[in-house]
Amino acid sequence: MIEPTHDRQAVSDVLTEAFTDDPVASWLFPDATERGRLQSSFYRQLLDSAAAEAYLLGRGEGAAVWLSLAAGQALQEDAPSPVFGENGERLAILGRALAERHPRREPHLYLSCMGVARGRQGAGLGSLLLRHGLARADAVGLAVYLEASSPRSRALYLRHGFTDLGEPVRVADSPPLWPMTRANHEPHQGESR
Repeated sequence: MIEPTHDRQAVSDVLTEAFTDDPVASWLFPDATERGRLQSSFYRQLLDSAAAEAYLLGRGEGAAVWLSLAAGQALQEDAPSPVFGENGERLAILGRALAERHPRREPHLYLSCMGVARGRQGAGLGSLLLRHGLARADAVGLAVYLEASSPRSRALYLRHGFTDLGEPVRVADSPPLWPMTRANHEPHQGESR
C-alpha cells in the first residue's frame, strides 16, 4: 500500500539506501564513507520544501517525493547547506543545470526522486510507485517531469510513456541525467478536473 507520509526520516532512509550506488549520487558524494550521511541530509532538505509530497510504499520498501508546480513556478534554489562541504559546489552546479532544463510553461507534477529498497529492487515496486503518481497526475490532467539518473531508470520511465526532453544533462565530469516528460492526459471518464 502506498500512503502519503510526513515521516522525513523513513523517506530519507529508503532513498539513501536505494541510491547509494547510483552513478549521480556517487559523483555528487564521491567519498563512500560519507555518502549515506550526505544523501540523507540532501533528502531531508528536499522534504523541507513546501511543495514536497512524500509517499511510502509498505513498510519502507519504496518512497517517492513529488512536487506540484504551477505554470511559471521555478524550483526553490537554496544554496546547498554547509553540511555538504566541498560537495556543495557540485550540488549547486548540477542544480543550476537541471533548473535551466526544467519546464515552466504549464503546471505539472515533478517526480524529484523515487527509489526502492535494495533488497526489493527489480520486483516491480518502482512501477507501482510510478503508476500511483501518474494516476494522481491523470486525475487532474497534469503533465509529469523528472530526471532519470541511470539507463535503467530511464528505461522504466520510457515504458511508462515518458519521452526524453532534449539531450542528457552533464556538468563537468558528471554522469548523464535524462530530463524526461510525460504529457498531460485527460482525466479518465467519470473523473473531473
